[in-house]
Amino acid sequence: MGQKLPPKQLALYEALDVFLYEEWDPIGVAGVPEARDEYHSYLPQVFKLSMEDATAHEIAAYLHWIISDGMGMDCSVESQLPFAEKIKEITRKILA
Repeated sequence: MGQKLPPKQLALYEALDVFLYEEWDPIGVAGVPEARDEYHSYLPQVFKLSMEDATAHEIAAYLHWIISDGMGMDCSVESQLPFAEKIKEITRKILA
């Protein structure tokens, strides 16, 4: 990220990184060590949305954009809502 984050924010950043790789994982690379950084380019924006207390729909829209525009795969915003809710839950737990 280029800047030093306070401990709770760093914990959130790291938790979101793990979540994107292990749970969200739209291309199925979880568990492939060589692909561990596959979603790192999306992490800063997910973190930013989390820190700004974006709505689940706003986060889902971003995840949808990544999959549809960035990866060229079909999905709906609605299909990303459970992931967005989980991101909000992770954020609440860590920043509480």
